[in-house]
Amino acid sequence: MIHQYKLNGYNIVMDTYSGSVHVVDDLAYEIIALYETTSTKDIIDGLLNKYTADPTISEKAIFETIEDIEHLKTTGQLFTEDEYRDLSIHLKKRRTYVKALCLNVAHTCNLSCDYCFASQGKYNGERALMSYQVGKSAIDFLLENSGHHRNLDIDFFGGEPLMAWKVVKDIVHYARSKEAEYHKKFRFTFTTNGMLLNDEVTDFLNKEMDNVVLSLDGRKEVHDHLRKTVNNKGSYDYIIPKFKRFVEKRGDKEYYIRGTYTHNNLDFTNDIFHIADLGFDKLSMEPVICDSSEPYALTEADLPEIYHQYEVLAKEMLNLGKNGNSFTFYHYMLDLSEGPCIQKRISGCGSGTEYLAVTPWGELFPCHQFVGDKEFSMGNVWAGITKPELQCQFKENNCYSKEECQKCWAKLYCSGGCPANTLHATGSLQGTHDFSCDIFRKRVECSMMVKVAETLRAMEESEYALTEE
Repeated sequence: MIHQYKLNGYNIVMDTYSGSVHVVDDLAYEIIALYETTSTKDIIDGLLNKYTADPTISEKAIFETIEDIEHLKTTGQLFTEDEYRDLSIHLKKRRTYVKALCLNVAHTCNLSCDYCFASQGKYNGERALMSYQVGKSAIDFLLENSGHHRNLDIDFFGGEPLMAWKVVKDIVHYARSKEAEYHKKFRFTFTTNGMLLNDEVTDFLNKEMDNVVLSLDGRKEVHDHLRKTVNNKGSYDYIIPKFKRFVEKRGDKEYYIRGTYTHNNLDFTNDIFHIADLGFDKLSMEPVICDSSEPYALTEADLPEIYHQYEVLAKEMLNLGKNGNSFTFYHYMLDLSEGPCIQKRISGCGSGTEYLAVTPWGELFPCHQFVGDKEFSMGNVWAGITKPELQCQFKENNCYSKEECQKCWAKLYCSGGCPANTLHATGSLQGTHDFSCDIFRKRVECSMMVKVAETLRAMEESEYALTEE
């Protein structure tokens, strides 16, 4: 399976199963599109008739291009066969161990964001803070069920996890105290709206957290429209100085500014550029996931503009890179040489199997987006998984278990998509959320183009340096 597209002056051909990416001229681009369905004679005759006025398009040139394509096919770089379908069957049978927990330490929040999937932090239930005893038991559960995994991940989430600040510190200290005994290494991530950031919090997070996610939607008017305090006031002016101080102190450790775009700001690249202009260089911007009846919901009619915005972003990132002013955009981080292993590319995030969410009461869910849905309650941190049949549903959920994914060129990049988004959109874990798929495919195209342009630029600079020598 291949995918061809034109973007920013490049003719790009992606081979799904080998992962090869080719940048080709116009002639090769046309021949590749015909190669599997048209005979060599018909390809030559058709192109000669089409380009009668172009002296560079000769029978020899066409034939040599076909030979080049055949060589790429023979060497496994183009039109490769799917060798992974059987592997997906084995993945369903594998024994899995838990390697990551999302600790919902706070089912409450000091903001009241309109689009919050967690119902302003309450997850459609009661407000609550996780106790130290529950957090300690969650760490014990992870240690006892992590099997061969040495690196264990803990995400502190909410609501707003800083509202359970003492518990967070105590959980981190307890986890650290168990590392040597169990020969494990904990990696912590923290997501915050920034309202309670201060010097003590900043110093602790910068010492202990491997990554920190800071929530900011962009321009003041965009951010304040949906991210308000409980007193219905905007939060932008309050958090920006805090975020700046935090990132300045963080140094070279990982962080992300994470925003959400909605129907209200379809020009979301301006929000990304605004955040970059504030001095932040690690950015993410996600499409809102909400009920279609909401006035800020994204619609199918918005897709052309969304596509355009992703292209604008990709091109501007390349321009900034030329001038040494680049920033990292999470969804354009594409590693073509050392990306995820094939098992990960097939099975995805591991929700419900290797990754679980824990409520303030110690209840286990497949991930934070399932919290509150009793149908997906999987057990608790004391008894462990009490619904193995539910865990099996997630183990069987991958890009080969969904009919619509079989014909998609991007399936080994998305692994079948987010199970929570799929369930909420279609009512089934085995469905596909077409709108999310469309956006994802566009992001892959743009990220691939960025990688192509950066690679070609590096090659040109290297050749120029050799010439100068």
